[in-house]
Amino acid sequence: MASGTGAKAAPKVAAASLPIARVAVDVSPPHLDRPFDYLVPERLAEQAVPGVRVRVRFNGKLTDGFLLERRAESDFTGRLAWLERVVSSEPVLCPELLDLSRSVAARYGGTLSDVLRLVIPPRHARAEKRATAASAEPPTRPPSKAWARYRHGGALLDAVHEERVARAVWQALPGEQWPHRLAEAAAAAASAGRGALLVVPDHRDVQRVQSACAEVMGEEHVVALSADLGPEERYRRWLAVFRGTVRVVVGTRAAMFAPVRDLGLVAVWDDGDELHSYPVAPYPHARDVLTHRAHATGASLLVGGFVRTAEAALLVESGWAQEVVAARETVRAAAPRVTAIGEDDVQLARDPAARAARLPSVAFEAARAALGAGAPVLVQVPRRGYVPALACGDCRERARCRRCSGPLALPGATSEGGAQPAACRWCGAAEAGFRCPSCGSRRLRAITIGAARTAEELGRSFRQVPVRTSGGGDVLASVPSGPSLVVSTPGAEPTVDGGYGAALLLDGRTLLARPELRAAEEALRLWFAAASMVRPAQDGGRVVVMADSSLQPVQALVRWDPAWFGAMELAGREELGFPPAKRVAAVDGAPDAVDGFLDVLRLPETGEVLGPVPLGEGDDEDGSERERALIRSDRVEGRALAAALHEAAAVRGTRKETERVRVRVDPLDMV
Repeated sequence: MASGTGAKAAPKVAAASLPIARVAVDVSPPHLDRPFDYLVPERLAEQAVPGVRVRVRFNGKLTDGFLLERRAESDFTGRLAWLERVVSSEPVLCPELLDLSRSVAARYGGTLSDVLRLVIPPRHARAEKRATAASAEPPTRPPSKAWARYRHGGALLDAVHEERVARAVWQALPGEQWPHRLAEAAAAAASAGRGALLVVPDHRDVQRVQSACAEVMGEEHVVALSADLGPEERYRRWLAVFRGTVRVVVGTRAAMFAPVRDLGLVAVWDDGDELHSYPVAPYPHARDVLTHRAHATGASLLVGGFVRTAEAALLVESGWAQEVVAARETVRAAAPRVTAIGEDDVQLARDPAARAARLPSVAFEAARAALGAGAPVLVQVPRRGYVPALACGDCRERARCRRCSGPLALPGATSEGGAQPAACRWCGAAEAGFRCPSCGSRRLRAITIGAARTAEELGRSFRQVPVRTSGGGDVLASVPSGPSLVVSTPGAEPTVDGGYGAALLLDGRTLLARPELRAAEEALRLWFAAASMVRPAQDGGRVVVMADSSLQPVQALVRWDPAWFGAMELAGREELGFPPAKRVAAVDGAPDAVDGFLDVLRLPETGEVLGPVPLGEGDDEDGSERERALIRSDRVEGRALAAALHEAAAVRGTRKETERVRVRVDPLDMV
């Protein structure tokens, strides 16, 4: 019956059974990070089931949310609002995803709403209504002879197939076809009727691993999830995984939350790549999320790469994971010959080859030999940039603060034109009487990360050879196997059938001198990624790295022993109180906002504050001055630290503080 002008709407009646809906409302303020109760009208009683998307009225506005549970009574003594609408009947927030979201929020000091935005993609009605085909029969387990080259490699795949828990840190051999090894590990799980989740750094890696999985198992058993998919296609694939249609998922960091049914294996490749860290709150890292999922679900864990991060070394040292490595003789047979050339300015000035193209003669010889053999040559060049960092003027050891071991830097000139003393970029303490702990020198030397060598400069010395560039907005996926010079920025190296004949790793001091906690680890990761593309030494493969051979990262490359460096790096972090031995949080914002945050922060027993210090850059929104404070605590109090950070943010929210403060737990960049 049509209502007239003065007609009244029929009164709402609450559901007869479990009339209370507990809802996670999509609001960001930390002080509102809790579920809210709503009345369920009788007309929505059948649709309003746990896990569905709903619309509720919050603060006078219709807001999205997820229904967490139905209850008979509410603890709220005031008047409850009504559940307005059930957006979809698909219960996308299953109990496992809800538990995962809560755990991630607790670890990083974030809110449940922030995590749920990362866990569940936006709804697309057309994709949701499309029929889902039945899941395919489990694939046949393929042979995996290549894994036999690694100690415990075969046992790892047997355990995955037999549904026994296995946790491994895998150091891949140089030249390894790692996408196929990951595909074989996933097939071991899928052949037993269980799911597998493989997380890789970027879309190029996704394509390679997806192709390998399709080759090993068949296309119907694998799906790729990445941010470059359109909204409909991404949600369609996500639903296929959620409904159990597909058992194997390959993706970038967004896939770490993929709702894979009956997880048997979670794997992350190259866990040191910064792309594994989500750039939005609460900034979760794929390795840590997958480690938690493996522990919570009883799935096997595989952390793989050509190098070993300090975090992966901790998993091995603690006994929580087993290392999967090849014997030394197997490594030597697969590795190229590595030569380190120091970047001493006087030495290079006397070298005519260096004057021509900033390359020492040994690098020219390696390049010419490879080109003469009909193989391409890879030239890795660091990105452009500038960082005013300091090192010892004699031994070139990075200059660090005596108080907190943070990097020293020159803050700049005073208003009167005089130079200020060196100061720590973490705690802000001035260092007027520097003394190098390695050699005793009192001299300091500026380290400038300047413009990278260009392909044009190198091309002058190789006029008859094609020069290709890869980096920035033009990244090559692969190059032909014939003679050519491939100039690439780190991480953009194209693949080539048969491998490169040589790799020239330029400006090693530039990578090692970055004033960051992970500078040495990152330099080694980038070097190994490039060197692993080079042919074995017995086939003429050669790697030349322009860096001092006495440095630990360079020694690890020359000896091809990244596990040794990972253990040394972990020991150094433990001695100095750096992650992963300690839990550290960075608090960024305007000076008044950071001070206000620290005033209300209740630190755990082992907590301490370093700084705050100026960041030397303007805020992205208004160009105002920004500061950073570092808060660290013992690892066993990591959850307590995260809870304290969340509480402090909630207190600021209740006080209606308008200045934005960014809190990031275990940041990759601590400078």
